[in-house]
Amino acid sequence: MNQGEESEKETSRKERRNAEEVIRIEKERDRKKAYLAREQAIEKASDSRRTQQAEKHSREEAEQLTRQQERKKAYLTREENNADNQEARKSRDKEQHPN
Repeated sequence: MNQGEESEKETSRKERRNAEEVIRIEKERDRKKAYLAREQAIEKASDSRRTQQAEKHSREEAEQLTRQQERKKAYLTREENNADNQEARKSRDKEQHPN
């Protein structure tokens, strides 16, 4: 082989390596893009779940507060009725058994 043929073959090999490197770089870039897209989708889904959980938690807290207020109101109503009944009994007892 002469020097011209070797130079052509070397140039051809360099061009082929450069083309392969360009393809490798493009594939790597595409993989990174796909990875980032997946990560963003996961993060978005996670944010959505967190938002839904927070909303659910807020609703449950509001419902629990409402139930507590209703229980307290019912308790106070029962206590008031008991006090009224006791007062009525005392009045009846005094009327039936005056000292």
